[in-house]
Amino acid sequence: MESWQIKLSQGDSDTAWDLFVERYRRLIFATIRHLATDYDDVMDVFASVCEALRENDMARLRRYAERESHGGRFSTWLAAVVRNQTIDWFRHRDGRKRVSSVVAELPPLHQKIFQYVFHESRSHLETYELLQTRDGCDLSFGEFLSALMATYRALSEGRKGRLMRELVGVALPPDVDVVAEPGATAPDIGEHLERALAALTSEDRLAVQLFVIDDMPAAEVARVVGWPSAKTVYNRVSRALAALRVAFARRGIGSGDL
Repeated sequence: MESWQIKLSQGDSDTAWDLFVERYRRLIFATIRHLATDYDDVMDVFASVCEALRENDMARLRRYAERESHGGRFSTWLAAVVRNQTIDWFRHRDGRKRVSSVVAELPPLHQKIFQYVFHESRSHLETYELLQTRDGCDLSFGEFLSALMATYRALSEGRKGRLMRELVGVALPPDVDVVAEPGATAPDIGEHLERALAALTSEDRLAVQLFVIDDMPAAEVARVVGWPSAKTVYNRVSRALAALRVAFARRGIGSGDL
């Protein structure tokens, strides 16, 4: 039982909250920054998350602490809660506006592809045909593939892309009808990556996110995830990355394709 949980069980919610924030402030900020880049947004989301976790005498944290059993570590659960709170904050504030602003930065052809694929839920083949018949685009199939992949990359790269994936679902639809051979396309690789990451344990996924993506020091990752030392982080992340490489190799994807 952590110190904040002991104080919470004793009815001292003010002290429990102070201990909780001191213990998990960095994890909360790291999770928020995974989706937000603007400093003011990060601070506003942090305030919103803290308000939600503290409301009703820390009811959400209390419910977790009072469970008889847990499926994973508290840090993993907390990261998931903060991630969902962050997404909800952006959706409530400016989900449509944010999507529109990102799409407006795309070239005209890519905007059309976004409209058909993501807004109208058209298949890739339908999109290609509509571009030719409705929009008068004189595109070869290979040129369309290149534009399609460029659209996916523009919408899914970086922290802005991570948020876009949540707001509009920038993921390869199930009706993949334009896979170019040989080798995997950029959308395919993104889908394979999601599947490979899903095969890792929740702790390993969190460690990979914090250590590799968010560049958090190994010692801090160990503290957040609950592992004994930085060496454990190096070993576990190394094994996780090796597992990802094996998963890619089984799908015929090499380092040169990434």
